[in-house]
Amino acid sequence: MSRVIHEGPWRVDLDVRPGVRSPLSGAELARVVGAALRAAEAPSPASIGLILSDDAELATLNAEHMGADGPTDVLSFPLLPPEAFGPAAGFPDQPRPPRARLHLGDIVVSVERAVEQAEEGRGGHTGDVRWSPADELRLLVTHGALHVCGWDHAEVADEAAMRALERRLLG
Repeated sequence: MSRVIHEGPWRVDLDVRPGVRSPLSGAELARVVGAALRAAEAPSPASIGLILSDDAELATLNAEHMGADGPTDVLSFPLLPPEAFGPAAGFPDQPRPPRARLHLGDIVVSVERAVEQAEEGRGGHTGDVRWSPADELRLLVTHGALHVCGWDHAEVADEAAMRALERRLLG
């Protein structure tokens, strides 16, 4: 099932793969994405893809794009450089036609993995949180959207900043 949901100046192109059941509505998912894009000061108007999938697809993508075996919970595919985000970005410098949207990138989440992590108490930032599948999915979508916006957690300081922003956004 595919649908377009507008959240402020952003268009969320939601694609739910066959057989995948989300614990969150499309409107709630769009609100989560919109909150992350606002916090990252994403350029607007813009669009972003959100694909809700399963472990099999994430395992394939993980192998193809990350060189890792097995499924992961979320992958992000940013299309703009990190410099495109934030108050001084002004990206792109070129004028666009009216109503034209930049595409920021895509987020692919394994709902199957989100549910399993939540139910087994392997969720959250630390991998030891037991909470609802909806809360785990909110975290993964937020995390993926921030990655699209140039946030990363490879360095200790960057991880601390990203985790703090995720906690703030998730309330």
